[in-house]
Amino acid sequence: MRVLSICGSLQQKSSNRTLLQAAQRLAPKGMEVRFYDGLRELPHFNPDLEQSEPLPGVAALRAAVSSSDALLIASPEYGHSLPGALKNAIDWLIGTGELEGKLVAITCAVPAIERGRLGLQALADTLGAVSARIAFAAPIVRGPTLEAEVAGVLRTLLALQLEAQAVSPSSPQHNGG
Repeated sequence: MRVLSICGSLQQKSSNRTLLQAAQRLAPKGMEVRFYDGLRELPHFNPDLEQSEPLPGVAALRAAVSSSDALLIASPEYGHSLPGALKNAIDWLIGTGELEGKLVAITCAVPAIERGRLGLQALADTLGAVSARIAFAAPIVRGPTLEAEVAGVLRTLLALQLEAQAVSPSSPQHNGG
């Protein structure tokens, strides 16, 4: 199973980036967690920019999402919503279908469990525009239980992917692309 992790924060030392790095280390057997780090390279969403040819950064994002079985998004809450850079990336994907029905876990690394929920709700609402299958949507508290909670999210993604494959075993498998 291939999971694409995306950090909603552009900050290099973001606690959400740290959470995703833990996910890479903790991936169970049969799962690969790859980190997408191109949010800052994407132009502001404007379909007119692609009238003659696809933009390289946007094409790379689309290919990364398309070749993944699931997404793990860790994003801070900015102004009771999701960060603009993350929303921009999602906007580039909405019209082309890479996110349609995609299995997605969303979280945020927070100092206290009551934090980050409005941002996650805004992100879930945005992903609802493409009927993304939200497997997990809750904050994870920074601290001694973070790794155990991240491992639990990964196990949830893997279980749901295996369940989906069992239901439709004739569905096409990725060819390594």
